[in-house]
Amino acid sequence: MRYLYLFTLAIGLALFVACSKPPTAQEEATATVSPEARVEQIPPADPTKYASLRDMKAWRNPYLVIRVNGVGLLDAGNNEQQTVDPDKLSAALAKLPGSAWPYGRVVAIQEIGTSGSEEDKVKLRKNRALVAGALESMRVVIHWVPSS
Repeated sequence: MRYLYLFTLAIGLALFVACSKPPTAQEEATATVSPEARVEQIPPADPTKYASLRDMKAWRNPYLVIRVNGVGLLDAGNNEQQTVDPDKLSAALAKLPGSAWPYGRVVAIQEIGTSGSEEDKVKLRKNRALVAGALESMRVVIHWVPSS
């Protein structure tokens, strides 16, 4: 009886594995594609969709805030902001769904000015340069927003 039970269990497991769907070519490609390449798959920026915006509260694409301690990434979908290391910005943008890019491959960026130490000003300039370089390498258009 015990062997019959084990045999039935083995057959069931074999059928389960045999019937599972193999990964599609797109799933396999997505798993091996770099974050930069995933962002580059987003359609190019379409200025006609955002050029007439006057109130940045209506902005629907990713919105970045350059800070001394990193980069704030605002999720327009749920109005939450997460702080990201500038070196990990590409990965953070690549994790966003396609629906987060209705204007195409463009982000709005605001730099938070600092009246702090010279060291803070240097960190801010460094973060700005890292962000601009990362976005340029992914062919993402930058829409600079003046500090308020």
